[in-house]
This record gives sequence, structure tokens and C-alpha cells, in this order.
Amino acid sequence: MDDIELTKLWKQYDQTLERANILNLQSWVLHLQTIELLKTEKAKSRLRSLGNCKKGMIVIGILWVAFLIFLLANSIAMSKIFFALSVAAILGFSIYSVLAYLWHIVLIGEIDNSESLVEVQKKTATLKASTLNSTRILFLQTPFYSTFFWSWQWMKQDPKFWYIAFPVTLLLTAASIWLYKNIDIRNADKRWFKMLFSGKDWTSVIRAMKYLEEIEEYKKDLP
Repeated sequence: MDDIELTKLWKQYDQTLERANILNLQSWVLHLQTIELLKTEKAKSRLRSLGNCKKGMIVIGILWVAFLIFLLANSIAMSKIFFALSVAAILGFSIYSVLAYLWHIVLIGEIDNSESLVEVQKKTATLKASTLNSTRILFLQTPFYSTFFWSWQWMKQDPKFWYIAFPVTLLLTAASIWLYKNIDIRNADKRWFKMLFSGKDWTSVIRAMKYLEEIEEYKKDLP
């Protein structure tokens, strides 16, 4: 076998190897695209279900807001000042809650219509941050549920107010402020955090993000 034949054989081998590499690369790309499509669709499906749940919660929230407005409108009197202030505070937080859920539904709709994986990841992260932030804010309303029955007369005539009712409100205030400060993604591994965030509102977002993270993990494993 002369040098020319060896050169031809070597070139043929190189071409065969190059074609094999191209086919392997095409196979990897196709497989990656399939994985991205499946995982992204799973994430969107989770969030669509969450969106439907939030729509129901908005309806309930609007009814609750209407009820609170009715109570407030019928308690504007000095004798009911503590009741009125408590209702007004809870009303403010309830309106915020409805608006937050509306914003979340808009985000979920944008995620569902997104074709880019990067865009889906960014908006899901925004939804996660917003869910966390709105939850910590809503905990600040807790003390107002213990001040409905306060009255000037109760304060003046019944020592039990200062021994029981007032300390309970102080305790709830301290707890709500502590939760506001400590509800942070850095505490997600804490037991109390997991107990508070065990509902669909949070777990659906986390599960959706997990599907998206699995895509990135798969990319790392590619040759």
C-alpha cells in the first residue's frame, strides 16, 4: 500500500469520524430540545393549575373585601373606634392580597405564553420572589385580629385587659414582625419555614422551578 492510498484511507476515516460526530451532536441537540420542551411544559402546567387556584382565591378575596367594607361602613363611631381601626387595617391588607394575586395571575399568563426558556426562568423567579414578599407582608395584619373587641371602658374597668388581651396583642405583634423579617429564601431549609410554606401557593412555584433547574443540570451532563 503506497502513501497515496494511505492518505485516501486516512481522509475517508476522518470524514466518517466527522459525520459520526455531527450525527451525535444532532442527536444531543434534539434530545436537549425534547427535554427542554417536556420540562418547560411541566413547569407551565404546574403554574396554570396554580393560576386557576388563585382565580378562586381572588373571588373569595373580593367577597371578603366587600364584607369588610360593609362592617367598616357600619362601625364609624367613637364607641367602636378600635373595631373600626382593626377592620380598616385588615381591609387594607386584604385589598393588597387581591392585587398581589392579580399580579401573580398576570405573571403566570406571561410565563405560559413565553417560548424562550430564559424568559420562563426569569418570570418564574419573579413569581417566586413576589409570592414570598406578599406572604411576609400579609403576616403583619395578624395583631389586628386581636384588637376587634378593645374598648375604652374595658381598658379602664377590667384589669384582665392588661393581663391578658394587651399581652396577647403584643405577642402577636412581635411574632408578625419576626416573621416579616425572617421570611427569606435563605431560611427555606428551616422547619418553621417549611410548615408555613407547605401549601399549593408556594409548592407549585418551587416544583415548577425544579423542572427548569433539571434542564440546566441535564445541560451540564452533556459531553
